[in-house]
Amino acid sequence: MVKWGLFILISLIWGSSFLLMAAGMEHFTPWQVAAARLFFGGLVLAPLAAGALKRIPRDKLKLVIVSGFLASFFPAFLFCIAETRLESSFAGMLNALTPVFVILVGVLFYNAHARKQQVIGILISFCGCIGLFFSKNSSTGDILFAGFVILATICYGVNVNMVSKKLTEVSPVDLIALSFAIIAIPALLIMIFTGTFSADFTSRAVLISSGASVLLGVFGTALGNILFYILMRKAGRIFATTVTYGIPFVAIFFGWLVYHETQNIYGWLSMLVILAGIFIVNLKRG
Repeated sequence: MVKWGLFILISLIWGSSFLLMAAGMEHFTPWQVAAARLFFGGLVLAPLAAGALKRIPRDKLKLVIVSGFLASFFPAFLFCIAETRLESSFAGMLNALTPVFVILVGVLFYNAHARKQQVIGILISFCGCIGLFFSKNSSTGDILFAGFVILATICYGVNVNMVSKKLTEVSPVDLIALSFAIIAIPALLIMIFTGTFSADFTSRAVLISSGASVLLGVFGTALGNILFYILMRKAGRIFATTVTYGIPFVAIFFGWLVYHETQNIYGWLSMLVILAGIFIVNLKRG
């Protein structure tokens, strides 16, 4: 029950992140929103970084830094850039490709083994994702921007395998705290050089976008990542990454509620296919 509770909570947090990105970019550039997300995520975790530095083995520090860039830094910018052209709910849907790349990277580079049932389930969900894409009547330009989301999911796939294979002795809180304290530095520099602090913060609209970016960093990034790594320790990398199949439902709901984004019958059928894949992935052996 604990793993399903974490599954639902992470889905809610990360599913709403796509809405917060869109809200932040109403008055800030993608670079500014992504940088603010990373900086405030790092800021809230900074008090824990010193202790984490003492506890993490020295020979693992480079991997912790790499994990921060793969899990958060690069994806933050890739998703924000993608949402300049894609609907927030659609970006959330494409994020469901993450487990596919977790298995592919694991098999190709980490000698990981996936059960036949898991491969079948993920392939079914992958077909559902393809159906979602074509249900939107996407243009060639959309395909290009969808590529940014796909690249982000590849980053996730590499990171999940690296953490599950090489950083098992590092606690989730220590891993997130130290990696975010480090990536917060280049994020702050990007905020400064892009003029983020020159915005008119007396404007209510700017304050709303700023608040969305802060929430994105504190909850969508800092808290969401800690919960994800805890889930991965408790339930394994395959189950943990299937949380990205729950995210689209939350993203679709908030996209409809706030921006009136809609899905056609083909989109909903594709979502049912994704759910069928999740069910198969998590079936226990007989």
